[in-house]
Amino acid sequence: MEYTKMPIDIPEQISILKNRGLVIGDATTALLHFSSISYFRLASYWKTFEIDSTSHELVTGTSLHDVLSLYAFDRELRGVIFAAIQDIEIALRTRIIHHFSMAHGAFWFMNDALFSDIKIFQRCLSSLQNEVERSKEDFLLEHFKKYDSPPMPPVWKTLEVASFGTLSKLYCNMADTSVKKSVSKSFGLPQYKYLESWIRSITVLRNCCAHHARIWNRRFPWKPQLPRELPLDWIDSSKTLPIKLYALLSTILYLEQSISVNSSVKERLLALLAILPRGRLKAKGFPEDWQKQDLWR
Repeated sequence: MEYTKMPIDIPEQISILKNRGLVIGDATTALLHFSSISYFRLASYWKTFEIDSTSHELVTGTSLHDVLSLYAFDRELRGVIFAAIQDIEIALRTRIIHHFSMAHGAFWFMNDALFSDIKIFQRCLSSLQNEVERSKEDFLLEHFKKYDSPPMPPVWKTLEVASFGTLSKLYCNMADTSVKKSVSKSFGLPQYKYLESWIRSITVLRNCCAHHARIWNRRFPWKPQLPRELPLDWIDSSKTLPIKLYALLSTILYLEQSISVNSSVKERLLALLAILPRGRLKAKGFPEDWQKQDLWR
């Protein structure tokens, strides 16, 4: 089918929403909002108020304020999550560098014999080369003034400019499972497969946050493995859907326990979640007794 719809101006967009039952309020303020936040970005938030997916009719009394409040909540939630993932990324980078360097030297990331999939290895190495060449970090500029061999700096310099996605791929592709297990155990995870699935999932969540995508009721493509028991405070995973946000937030909080004793992530999340009605939390996969779980108490 050919797409034939024509672009429509903001006043007409607002008129369509009024006809669907959205209470707009002040017209000037509404124009300002729709000129700053696109129609289809906000559509992700008013869909939850729809009572008919064909006509897009909204629950009686639904207001633009309701939609913007949900949008603002999601924006704040992304901010908290992004800050927490930054902690995890820095800790993962540090521990990968340390454990793998102790086992395989300063340039292990350039040794294809240490990796399971040669194509993934080549893509990671190419990405690292591009990042190093682009970087203006003083420690890299100083390195190349002094050294010209090997062609890349040692791992403790090179991986400092690697993306979270590249870190994840390097870890998952490493063939030495004993070293991978050392890294996972440093995060309180007894099996390296757990950490592999967690960082893959968190990478997707991080990218959603970085691109300002809706996350509050999203279904995520990567599912973190959710063990029944773990050494640190954990959840009842039998009540948890791995494709929902609750599972990912729980993995983030679990990892934070082995990163920073003064982390405020849990307190910030609890304060933010307290403003949502129970039904909204259910959409994110939160079980009824989530606040009684050891991890969230």
